[in-house]
Amino acid sequence: MVSRLRSCAPVIRFCQKLNRVKTLEDDMMETSLKRCLTTVDLTLLGIGGMVGSGLYVLTGTVAKETAGPAVVISFLLAGLASLLAAFCYAEFGARVPKTGSAYMFTYISVGEIWAFLIGWNVILEYMIGGAAVARAWSGYLDSICNHTIKNFTETHIVSWHVPFIAHYPDLLAAGILLVATVFVSFGVRVSSWLNHVFSAVSMVVILFILIFGFVLAKPVNWSMQEGGFAPYGMSGILAGTATCFYAFVGFDVIAASSEETKDPQKAIPIATAVSLGMATGAYILVSTVLTLMVPWHTLDPESALSDAFYRRGYSWAGFIVAIGSICAMNTVLLSSLFSLPRIVYAMAEDGLFFQVFARVHPVTKVPVIAIVVFGILMAILALIFDLEALVQFLSIGTLLAYTFVAASVIVLRFQPNKPNSSPSATQPPAPQPSSPAQDSGELKEYESFSEKLQLVEMQKKAKERREPGQLRTVFDPYLKFLNAFEPGEVVTISVVSMVVCAICMCIILVFGTNQLQLPLWSVCLLAVLCGTGYLLSLFFIWVHEQQHIIKTFQVPLVPLIPGLSILMNVFLMLKLSAMTWIRFSVWLLVGLLVYFGYGIWHSKENLREPKPHSVAAHYVVLPSGSLVETVQTVQPDPQEGTGLGKGSKEEKATR
Repeated sequence: MVSRLRSCAPVIRFCQKLNRVKTLEDDMMETSLKRCLTTVDLTLLGIGGMVGSGLYVLTGTVAKETAGPAVVISFLLAGLASLLAAFCYAEFGARVPKTGSAYMFTYISVGEIWAFLIGWNVILEYMIGGAAVARAWSGYLDSICNHTIKNFTETHIVSWHVPFIAHYPDLLAAGILLVATVFVSFGVRVSSWLNHVFSAVSMVVILFILIFGFVLAKPVNWSMQEGGFAPYGMSGILAGTATCFYAFVGFDVIAASSEETKDPQKAIPIATAVSLGMATGAYILVSTVLTLMVPWHTLDPESALSDAFYRRGYSWAGFIVAIGSICAMNTVLLSSLFSLPRIVYAMAEDGLFFQVFARVHPVTKVPVIAIVVFGILMAILALIFDLEALVQFLSIGTLLAYTFVAASVIVLRFQPNKPNSSPSATQPPAPQPSSPAQDSGELKEYESFSEKLQLVEMQKKAKERREPGQLRTVFDPYLKFLNAFEPGEVVTISVVSMVVCAICMCIILVFGTNQLQLPLWSVCLLAVLCGTGYLLSLFFIWVHEQQHIIKTFQVPLVPLIPGLSILMNVFLMLKLSAMTWIRFSVWLLVGLLVYFGYGIWHSKENLREPKPHSVAAHYVVLPSGSLVETVQTVQPDPQEGTGLGKGSKEEKATR
């Protein structure tokens, strides 16, 4: 038995390496980057990341093909659904003001390999997203110029017909990305200033669209004469919600900027709430105006707003809309180029990615090598690839990141206290109850019986309150068997169980009647069983103590809100096509090669682990005939990266 355990020891140590969590510094405000962003800067960054080409293209597409005028409700539901994920990002960004967004949040609470895979997918998400927006920017400008740029490129430069490759190289898209890369590399203040300019122009254009659009509105376009308000019914509204959800994915740029924020504890929650609220309002109001100006079934999906003004006899307004669209797309480009290098920087700083990307320019205080390299890669993607087939790939990476962040919030909230943990990462010690007499600095008699009663009640509550991760005292008589587990262990098991039940329930709901061809009664039965397991997992999490007195923003109703976010994200992921999952699997395999070939060996957490000690034993026979065993433990040399000096420890046993 002992020999079997010894043979399993390397496997156990290897699994521990994969699931080790990041050790946070005592002072998490210390950084090599420049903390200069304010709440207004973060709010405009968030608005710029969310209100892009989707406002000018997605509204018309969903209204005509999916939901009709009820696209208004679709955007409202999508905004509320995004709020669940935004809450989780806001709590982490305020508690852990380090760059890296979903990657960092997963690393400090779930484990290293999961954090690397999340960061790996977020990198691809930003690269494809930025390249796709650049091509949309180029195509929009080309359409204004009557496709002159496209015709010139195909005629005088080159054109080809290869699958997944664009019919012609989009030089304009690549050029705008390179120009944006240069500006972003000048520093965070330059990026923020450019974002302010483009966001201001975009918001002025949106105000113009709303004011002028409501003047031209015709309520008859929502009447039954034109098909009614919800021509596709509730199924169309829900399908539109799933599509509109992806219009709000840019808010994570706020959390990615936390290491460059002056006061992240206050700025990040406020900026997240305000930017998401303004973006949701903009989408709802613009879609309202659009479907009231012209009948929804006559909309042009490619340029709905410009076409709507043109058909009402105001073609000049189309040029104003075009300016707003280009400025909005510029803010999305800046958002992608701003966030992507910081994710790469965070991974390189932790040793999981190539160390060269962790270098920060001494003057601009930005990871300039990461900005330049990935800006060029993004430009190459926009130059030669047909990204229409890859755009759906963005969704799965985003939804997976949202799922892990929501799970990380639950794990971290119920995580037991660590003796040397950072005060910003965990809660400070609970204050001891004090009486008014003690607060005054001297001992006095109680002035009233109510004061003494209040003090006794506070002391009783403090005595009954247990450490985070332990079963609440009130549930002891009913769930006493849970006390046999270590603090936080039941919560971790319940989170895994909740995710598994959510996946099974969503598989049954999405594929049960069609692909799996199950009878209706079995679909209902399996859905009820999985739903029961999901609710029980939430219950077993809820009955444990959470961390107390956290001064930063907290997600309300934990674990309910993160649990609903996980369920929604899993459902949307399963609605994606099979080809998207195949591409996702290939990208994950490439990421695993990078991790096992480089990251696991160069991780800073790997260097912090103590090296195995070598033991030397010597036996000496004394003149009296007794045997003395001397055991010497040899510590590794400090130059090998352990930080421990040479030393020996001797134990003697006389036989």
